[in-house]
Amino acid sequence: MRSDRIRYLGPMSLTKSLVLLLAAPILAGGVCKPTMLAGPAKLPDIRLPEGFSIALFAENVPSVRAMTYSPDGIVYAGSNSAGAIYALPDRDHDGRADTVFTIAEGLKMPVGVAWHDGDLYFSAIHLIAKLPDPDHHLADPPAPVTVFDGFSKETHHGWKFIGIGPDQKLYVPVGAPCNICLSEDSVFASITRMNLDGTGLEIVAHGVRNTVGFDWDPRDSSLWFTDNGRDWMGDDAPSCELDHVTAVGQHFGYPFCHQGDTLDPEFGKGKNCADYVKPVVKLGAHVAPLGMRFYRGDMFPEKYRGAVFIAEHGSWNRSSPVGYRVSVAFPRADGTVDHEVFADGWLKGSTAWGRPVDILELPDGSMLVSDDAGDRIYRITYKAP
Repeated sequence: MRSDRIRYLGPMSLTKSLVLLLAAPILAGGVCKPTMLAGPAKLPDIRLPEGFSIALFAENVPSVRAMTYSPDGIVYAGSNSAGAIYALPDRDHDGRADTVFTIAEGLKMPVGVAWHDGDLYFSAIHLIAKLPDPDHHLADPPAPVTVFDGFSKETHHGWKFIGIGPDQKLYVPVGAPCNICLSEDSVFASITRMNLDGTGLEIVAHGVRNTVGFDWDPRDSSLWFTDNGRDWMGDDAPSCELDHVTAVGQHFGYPFCHQGDTLDPEFGKGKNCADYVKPVVKLGAHVAPLGMRFYRGDMFPEKYRGAVFIAEHGSWNRSSPVGYRVSVAFPRADGTVDHEVFADGWLKGSTAWGRPVDILELPDGSMLVSDDAGDRIYRITYKAP
């Protein structure tokens, strides 16, 4: 399977290409990219439901992204621009990391991390590698061992969240190498899985523009994932999505149909949205949902048990910014899903001081939220009023 073929960008004439190119500055004129403030965390600004509180778990964790947890009580985290992987032990169990170890560096967007049987798996654009037994070698980390190196080196949507499923296979998404295009190689815009030794690569889901977070339903072990909607169709369309895989090989619409009911103005011609799997929740245009996890613990109230917590990284190309928060979805027995805001306050008007990236539940039922803009990880806890 090749991942480096020249991609087909659709039947666009030279005249149409020139028109779009010339119009780009006009389209961009109404974009509002929030001002990002450096400095200390403004935790009193975070609004949470009654009984919940938020504190810092770790600071000075550059461009921190996805997180995982080892049975020895160590949080591991990937990063984006920093090119590093971190270990954050909390030996005294006070709810805050004792220190930050850099256990691998010089990598290309090692966003995704996953723990399995004593080893830490991580992604780095075109490859998957692992660090053997890092729990016992934080100060003298082992050299990475390559597991698979057959993905494309394309960096547009090339960073990869990863996870190990109930089937003991490693799940790896491959984002679309563009905003909107149709690639010759079917591995683009998909979720793949492979054996833990890197063999047996197969596609689980097609038509997935860019997922940077997924988890398995504790009720039936089915896969749910977030997906980022395409850009430049306006402030309010198309919506980002929460999706649910119920059969291997399903197609979720990209690049033909967005949000389950809107044909793409170029690639949707001659297509029917009814042919693709609809999202279970429309999360809103440009909110940029990334990490998501089912809540399995018992610290939070009954209402949240089995709910899906979603980190919304926030918009970069909307006239008024949206996202920059944590939302929560509640799957119901009848197949419907309710959705509401859980934590917000990182965004004030057009100014943001943080961007939630990933969610991780700790064994005590508390929840970590990573923030790659603030280089921080927060811990959310609950105590009955």
